[in-house]
Amino acid sequence: MKTDLKRAEQDTPPRATLYANNIGGIDETTVTFKQGVTVLAGRNATNRTSLLQALMAALGSDKVSLKADATEGEVELEFGDELYRRSLERRNGTLVTDGDPFLDESERIDLFAFLLESNEARRAVSRGDDLRELIMRPVDTDAINAEIDRCKQRKRQIDDQLEELEELEGQLPDLEAKRTRVTDEIEALQEELETAQFELEETDVDVEERREERSELETKLEALRETRSEIERVRERIETERESIDALETEREEVETDLESLSTGEETDLGRLEAEIDTLQAEKADLSEEISQLQSTIQFNEQLLSDEESILPEVSSGSDNEGDDGSDVTDQLLADDDTVTCWTCGSAVAQAQIETTIEQLRSVRQERLEDRSELDTELDERRETLSAINENRTEYRQTERRLESIDDEIDRREERVEELIDERERRTDEIETLEAEIDDLETEEYGDVLDQHKEVNQLEFELERTQRRLEELDGQIDDIEDRLDDRNGLEERREDVTDELTDLRTRIGQIEADAVDAFNEHMENLLDVLGYGNLDRIWIDRTTQDVREGRRKVTRSSFDLKIVRSTDDGSAYEDTIDHLSESEREVTGLVFALAGYLVHDIYETVPFMLVDSLEAIDADRIGKLIEYFESYVPYLVVALLDEDAQAVDVEHNTVAKIGSPSTS
Repeated sequence: MKTDLKRAEQDTPPRATLYANNIGGIDETTVTFKQGVTVLAGRNATNRTSLLQALMAALGSDKVSLKADATEGEVELEFGDELYRRSLERRNGTLVTDGDPFLDESERIDLFAFLLESNEARRAVSRGDDLRELIMRPVDTDAINAEIDRCKQRKRQIDDQLEELEELEGQLPDLEAKRTRVTDEIEALQEELETAQFELEETDVDVEERREERSELETKLEALRETRSEIERVRERIETERESIDALETEREEVETDLESLSTGEETDLGRLEAEIDTLQAEKADLSEEISQLQSTIQFNEQLLSDEESILPEVSSGSDNEGDDGSDVTDQLLADDDTVTCWTCGSAVAQAQIETTIEQLRSVRQERLEDRSELDTELDERRETLSAINENRTEYRQTERRLESIDDEIDRREERVEELIDERERRTDEIETLEAEIDDLETEEYGDVLDQHKEVNQLEFELERTQRRLEELDGQIDDIEDRLDDRNGLEERREDVTDELTDLRTRIGQIEADAVDAFNEHMENLLDVLGYGNLDRIWIDRTTQDVREGRRKVTRSSFDLKIVRSTDDGSAYEDTIDHLSESEREVTGLVFALAGYLVHDIYETVPFMLVDSLEAIDADRIGKLIEYFESYVPYLVVALLDEDAQAVDVEHNTVAKIGSPSTS
């Protein structure tokens, strides 16, 4: 992992310059960040979180707010040779963004790179959220499953081809044996023909006197031989056509059986099913919008509670900025630990009241998430039903067309057989005529010669027919051997597809395993570094359980957070997240976010990690935590109080006042 990080650091520009206008509490500022650690040092309400939000906006996040008294804002990020711009505008109470950010898709970086106080991955530990769901959220499991289906289809096709080649290879010994027998037959026929021809030439006949008779006889014999060859070819064609008809009739029976099995039975109201899907999608969209609004409201209120900076509308200078005792109004508000200034109306609201409201909003959001999950299940079931019906109907129509095609082909071949039978009958009549004419030419003294001519003619016919059989066998064997030459390539392709399929099938599990390993490794390392008293170990135990997804039962992983403490006498016991101190919970949440940052290789695309609200952790541990994280993040930007910033020993860039960077 560190090797990959070094490569990412080498490929990453050494500095980045950010310009922000009307973001959070910022009027206008320009800040330069150097590769490594940048500390935003200062007290509360000094626009440190606003600067982090501006950087988030430039990098692609929508989790950003405009200055309360502004309707427009903008950010620019100069990074290497590129300039990324983003504009923000408030329209009818809604924040609209435009421009060209560093990254178009922000889900991964919002989860694992922008670790502000309200960050979902960071808070997941203390809230007891589904850790596995958070780690896997950026993974497009639907796309992976679709690719698995495509790989399985390719593998089945290759398996079918290999199985066919295996069957063909099994036919080779029989074909080669036949070829040997036919070759022997040809040699025997050639020897027999040579003997017959020699005997014919040696026959004592007055050739000159019977030249005309012999010439006519030879013509008749040649015509007889050609006609017999032709009738043999017709017979073979009839046999081939009939074999094709038998095969087509067998296929027709199979197709008819398939057609019966594809009978749709009771008619399903597709219109009703599609209407239900549209309704469920609309409900899901409404729920998603409501969940998004709830999350935004929760984040704003959590930011309000963090009291990092004032987000009241800017007021004019003068007496309006001072209280009765001449002190700054903001200082008076910050001095009150029990109240918080409302970002909408500017009035003081009890902190406990806001906390209660946040908990209620979280509860409502969780209910809406569960409702959306149920809608997803219903949608999946209906889509599966609709898909199955459509696939069944499509296959039914294709099978009907195939049956019609088979019937047409059978009719065509039967007509061809009838034509060939007629042709065979004509050739048979021709043979009978030729044989009669040859008989008329026979004489007592020429009978032996005639018989020898007939024998030679018959042997030539048999030899020609046997040579054709040999050519057919040679063609079949050559074709099989050519196809077998492709088997190595097919086997290599099958191996590649199998490897790809294995990778796809294990990719989700591998990401889960890598996330668990990363969390456990870094948690163990940091506990050793930070030294939390009797806290021996915190780790994630990855287990599996069977759950239902629509109509299917699938095995899904579960991430269980385990905690072990020890007593003064050294006895170990298992504890729960509820008993962790606030500092321990914060560190655990940050390590979980770091695991997601590394497992999803975020540093390769967005080499930034932003962190604030570390006040629950003591200064010494903050310094060690930053030093540890710095080893894994090209650009680490951290907002700290002045006293906490002094504990950072690792070399870093310090922004003590927005717009005024200096190096420590």
